Amino acid sequence: MADRVNEQAIESERQGRDVVLSARNVTVGFGSKVVLDNLNLDIYRGEILGFVGASGTGKSVLMRTVLRLLPRRSGTIKILGQDFDELDEPQRNALDMRLGVLFQQGALFSSLTVKENIQVPMREYLDLPRSLMDELAHLKIRMVGLAADAADKYPSELSGGMIKRAALARALALDPDLVFLDEPTSGLDPIGAAEFDELIANLRDSLGLTVYMVTHDLDSLFSVCDRIAVLGKKRVMVEGTIDDMLAYDDPWVQAYFRGKRARSIVPQDEGAGHGGSGK
Repeated sequence: MADRVNEQAIESERQGRDVVLSARNVTVGFGSKVVLDNLNLDIYRGEILGFVGASGTGKSVLMRTVLRLLPRRSGTIKILGQDFDELDEPQRNALDMRLGVLFQQGALFSSLTVKENIQVPMREYLDLPRSLMDELAHLKIRMVGLAADAADKYPSELSGGMIKRAALARALALDPDLVFLDEPTSGLDPIGAAEFDELIANLRDSLGLTVYMVTHDLDSLFSVCDRIAVLGKKRVMVEGTIDDMLAYDDPWVQAYFRGKRARSIVPQDEGAGHGGSGK
């Protein structure tokens, strides 16, 4: 399985695809427990990658490791061609500014308004006048489809869908190249989830974003993801299109993509013609 992932990475290099995130032989553990073992993964510019796996396999662990919120025992991670371990502090800050993150529950600061939450990254990395930060925050609010009056509301005054959009606006505050989304549609009703998926796809297309999406949502995987990577047995087992997932001979992968919840999504002709958003 690991050989297949490595072969895919080599083939992508031959095709000249621009790798935005590259993880090589990444191992992460806690005490005696190894969560990720010699994991390899590539994410390409402009794509929406859906990252899936059974609960407890380490999906969020990998994302947090990539973001340097968790240490790794070995391996290398390069983002936009740069290895954080080889950068000095100003260079790391510059690279951090090119990343945006939406955590699973939004992680908004409860004591700050939506506008103030969006301005947190601006205050941390930039030296801008208050008027300009206000203007930028309102721009991001409109960008994610929130009403203008949401700017002065606190998280406790927002619905679940509004919290997700406000958190996305904060993730986009510094105009990042690469955005990490951790279960972005969890807790949303089907209509709200579909609208959020559409928003992500539209932002990708209009802003040229690359999106790393950790998700359990089959609808998201089928409707907006260009590729999917499946985490299992401490590594990326398989990566590719929906068709690749449907053809992959592994019990968990087959149960996930062909199980009862998938029956209304997978067409009768075994998924022909499905491979993400078709970008």
